[in-house]
Amino acid sequence: MQLTVDPGRVLFCRDKMIYGHFLEHFHRQIYGGIYDPSSPFADEEGFRSDVLEALKAIRVPIIRWPGGCFVSAYHWQDGVGKDRPFTFNKAWRVEEDNSFGTDEFIRLCRKLDCEPYICTNAGTGTPEEMSDWVEYCNLPFEGRYAKQRIENGFPEPHGVKYWSIGNENYGPWEIGAWKSDQWSLMVEEAAKMMVRVDPSIQLSAAALPDVDWNLRLLQRAGERLRWISIHGYWDSIHQTNALGSYDRCMAYTAQLEDSIRKVRGLLMALGLEKKIRIAFDEWNLRGWYHPNAHTLHQPMDKGEYITPRDDNDINASYTMADAVFSACFLNTLLRNADIVGMANFAPAVNTRGAIFTHEKGIVLRTTYHVFHMYVNLMGDEVIDAHITDVPVLHTVDGLQGRQDVPMVDAVATRCSGSGDVALALVNKSPDAFCPVSLRMQGTGRTEMTTLMGGSTDDYNDIGRDHVRPFANDEAVQPIFGGWKLNLPPHSVNVLRIRPE
Repeated sequence: MQLTVDPGRVLFCRDKMIYGHFLEHFHRQIYGGIYDPSSPFADEEGFRSDVLEALKAIRVPIIRWPGGCFVSAYHWQDGVGKDRPFTFNKAWRVEEDNSFGTDEFIRLCRKLDCEPYICTNAGTGTPEEMSDWVEYCNLPFEGRYAKQRIENGFPEPHGVKYWSIGNENYGPWEIGAWKSDQWSLMVEEAAKMMVRVDPSIQLSAAALPDVDWNLRLLQRAGERLRWISIHGYWDSIHQTNALGSYDRCMAYTAQLEDSIRKVRGLLMALGLEKKIRIAFDEWNLRGWYHPNAHTLHQPMDKGEYITPRDDNDINASYTMADAVFSACFLNTLLRNADIVGMANFAPAVNTRGAIFTHEKGIVLRTTYHVFHMYVNLMGDEVIDAHITDVPVLHTVDGLQGRQDVPMVDAVATRCSGSGDVALALVNKSPDAFCPVSLRMQGTGRTEMTTLMGGSTDDYNDIGRDHVRPFANDEAVQPIFGGWKLNLPPHSVNVLRIRPE
């Protein structure tokens, strides 16, 4: 395999928000996750300091909250002020004490120095309720809700720039699902009211790679939108938790660009590709395990729908398959960074998250280390890279039978400040090394960082820290006109080249 890189040809600059994250009031993501006043790790405001430090290390640029399906039955006024009622969330069939609300979310984002991204209730909510939320967060003092924020101890506006109208309201599983013609009217009115409260905000709206849904939405509300939201969970195991094999997960990597390509085409057809960008604001390899939550039959026994959610906490589930898939997805975002400006790994903490919390500390799952490598080692400029003679993984177990999948996924970037070139190279093979001939003009000092496990099923857990990035400089050998690389099996690699 040969990879030819031209550092002088910058294709586009990526937005750092493609490395964003997501939190929802589901299972232990908020309570017992990021927010746990009873924990010995809690800071003065109830946030787990160990989780905060881990999130700071991956420089989280933006967090989407409070959902997710949760938000389609959530009323934000229940979660502000001193008197917060206990409510029953119909999306997840759990009681919510509302101790973590808007102001706590803003505190979290300020601690992490990241942008807050609020998803509004377009299920049981109304356009007026959504615009009132903008008033509470963003107006200096005008109106009932801005004054309420001030009375709650926040004299300065929260200044929330990014807002989403709804979450998956196209799906029959969602509380307050809509038909496409109804949805376009809802978004149009909500956007109108929200922007009249604060014209500086940037709006997204729930969508999917469907022509009818998006066409109606964009024709009616496109002038008021800056983003279009799409989601992706490839290993759809909500009801069974039957995790796909490593081979099947590699087959999913062949589908990563499908949704982006479809939405890009529609935006281009409508002449909106320069105005509206894609926010892939929920994504993960594996769907969350919540049996009998979105089914027609709703059991009364919590052992059938609540207790099984604990299986999301089995750390052995999060292997090198998750890491390799996630790296391939981030590569896809970088290759499409001209149209994809935001993405949110779902979630950040617990469930299928990159960080797992327990009483005595945290576990950094394999996906956490992928983010750490990309955020801290990859550049902000996507540059031209041409790959030839890519080996193929034959007879990979895909959704439609056996299929061939390219063994290596690669993307090239450059750091605008230093001029360093940073390449992400993912070897999907479960057991074979892959030699790569890298051609690039000029010379430089190389540093290779590799993430891999003892096997494709390796994982991290309490007292088990098997999968961590390590310096792998011996895998890089200089040759005439470039370097010879040897990528280990089931590995994520970032090669940094510092010009001399």
